[in-house]
Amino acid sequence: MDSTKIDKVPEPTLRRLPWYLSVCRLLKARGETYVSSTRLSKETNIVASQIAKDLSFVDVVGRTRVGYEIDNLLEVLENFLGFTSMHKAFLFGAGRLGSALLNDTGLRQFGLEIVAAFDANPRLVGHSVAGIPVCDINDLEKEMRRHKVKIGILTVPIHNAQEVADRMVVWGIKAIWNFTPLRIRVPDDIVVQNTSLYAHLSLMFNRLDSVEETENSKK
Repeated sequence: MDSTKIDKVPEPTLRRLPWYLSVCRLLKARGETYVSSTRLSKETNIVASQIAKDLSFVDVVGRTRVGYEIDNLLEVLENFLGFTSMHKAFLFGAGRLGSALLNDTGLRQFGLEIVAAFDANPRLVGHSVAGIPVCDINDLEKEMRRHKVKIGILTVPIHNAQEVADRMVVWGIKAIWNFTPLRIRVPDDIVVQNTSLYAHLSLMFNRLDSVEETENSKK
């Protein structure tokens, strides 16, 4: 992944590129060799002109009336997004959400390998989930020296989130994938990606209410 290029890509485009990649993987599995912007538009519900603009950032060009060669598009997108290199990560909080992520084998397809989990619950520590060991949070320094991990996944309860984030930063974590509702405070040189399940749930509820109100008004 060329960081000088990816820094110039708008964040909304970066969010959409993995969608195109997923569609291409499905089409390749079906034996298809080319995909057009129109087809990608149909599969993703994104207008074709926006798709063409997004793909222009990754230096891939389609053929008139044919579209993009799927193998080439897959290679370009995977390299650009950094999915061809495996990035090791620690997971903090091996409860229900954390365990679900530990069991998600699809993460490896996108370049993320969770090598260890940490928890304060003595009933979890010393065991493993999906073959991944659950360690005591106090063993973080030792495991950091062993694995030299730079990415931490935060799935602890909200009241522990800032404290655990602070420890992650102290021991060398450089990027945090935050699944908690708390907007953690970290130094400027730490990358944070917030993924709030509750915020998206609220958005879904509000959209659902809006749809139902519209339907009721038509009755």
